[in-house]
Amino acid sequence: MEDQKVMDSLKSPRFNGIKTFMRMPEDKNLAGVDFAVVGIPFDSGATYRVGTRFGPTQIREVSCLAAKPYNPVLGVGIFDHCKGVDYGDVRNIPGYIEDSFSLIEEDMSVLFNAGVVPVAMGGDHSVTLPELRACAKKHGPVALIHFDAHYDTIPEYFGKPYTHGTPFHHAAVEGLVDTAHSIHIGIREGLYSPEDERHSAELGYACLPAHVMHHMSMEEVIQTICERVGTKKAFLTFDIDFLDPAYAPGTGTPVPGGFSTAEALELVRGLKDLSIVGYDVVEVAPPYDTTQITAIAAAGLMQEFLSQIAYRKSRK
Repeated sequence: MEDQKVMDSLKSPRFNGIKTFMRMPEDKNLAGVDFAVVGIPFDSGATYRVGTRFGPTQIREVSCLAAKPYNPVLGVGIFDHCKGVDYGDVRNIPGYIEDSFSLIEEDMSVLFNAGVVPVAMGGDHSVTLPELRACAKKHGPVALIHFDAHYDTIPEYFGKPYTHGTPFHHAAVEGLVDTAHSIHIGIREGLYSPEDERHSAELGYACLPAHVMHHMSMEEVIQTICERVGTKKAFLTFDIDFLDPAYAPGTGTPVPGGFSTAEALELVRGLKDLSIVGYDVVEVAPPYDTTQITAIAAAGLMQEFLSQIAYRKSRK
């Protein structure tokens, strides 16, 4: 679009300038905006290794490598069809999870209410709960497309309701998601007990565990997801530990036996025709990855999210 002021890396070196996502303008003005990249630098929901509060900063830093806006697989130029901004970071209070949830929900509601598709960067996975609260206020219960090594449906930890292992229990109980159209993808965690698996199923979620997926083609996985979601509006959340630690070591709870970055990109790309109204990538923890390959993977996934938004708009 003609008024989209994205820095051209053929004219300005990628190491120049303030680091915004894909060198987009940082702007709080949502007039005419189709999507907004937003950081949620909060990790007080982590139960062991922290550091995801630094995820948005590093993803922005490396995203200059993804600052080529034409997607040759989808055959679409992001800014040919869409206007996007880097909206900066939402508010939070380190160490105060319920207060932070209120601030995150309030700030994310501004985006949803403006008709903007948010593409968020966490932060630990607890932040998806206030995102879904904001989303449901605008769109009602949505289908949840959940890429992760973990169910994240445990009701509580340490006698408290909110951690990065609990968001999708509360999302279901609060009626934020339509579990009859929702699916976990890539689960491979060790469980505290069989009840963890049963509880997720009792909430209504479907699941494609990793040990099953490894015997399926990516096309079969895509078809399963699309059939589950159907025509429902959906929210896609991608925990970076869906990837095997060989591809994403920089995360708080790495689990062996995961998926390659190429497989993840193929799966995400295959969901291009679904009605996805919000995205996030969470659990990127830079302190555990001196090579930055985890953040590079996250930036690449987000570039695919933006390409999907442009692809769907181009076909209207």
